[in-house]
Amino acid sequence: MNEAIKLEYTISDDDFTRAGEASGDLKDKLKKMGVDPAVIRKVVIAMYEGEINMVIHANGGKITVTITTDEIIMELADKGPGIPDVELAMQEGFSTAPDNIRSLGFGAGMGLPNMKKYSDEMTVETQQGVGTTVTMKVKL
Repeated sequence: MNEAIKLEYTISDDDFTRAGEASGDLKDKLKKMGVDPAVIRKVVIAMYEGEINMVIHANGGKITVTITTDEIIMELADKGPGIPDVELAMQEGFSTAPDNIRSLGFGAGMGLPNMKKYSDEMTVETQQGVGTTVTMKVKL
């Protein structure tokens, strides 16, 4: 692979029936490319958690995935309310998900912690009332 491969996914807001489609599609593409299953697992878990966060908290958004010879870069950008306290949001179990979301089995407060755990590098850029961009990198 000489050139980077770029994939784009649009994440719908408040649509749990479609949440996970983007990470599932990426998983299929990475398998066809012969990427190490351990790497695929990390990428898919990190991206799925991000997708769910976008559905629950951010009115959807856009995910851009760039696959190079060295790494897989996932940029999740939304126009949601922003994260008031990133440090607090990174704590396992902290959640601002409403009860109706929790009743569906989501909102356990593991999204951002799992995104960080399963990526080799993660940055969070957020601005209240503007949105959040999370960039995750997984080395190949």
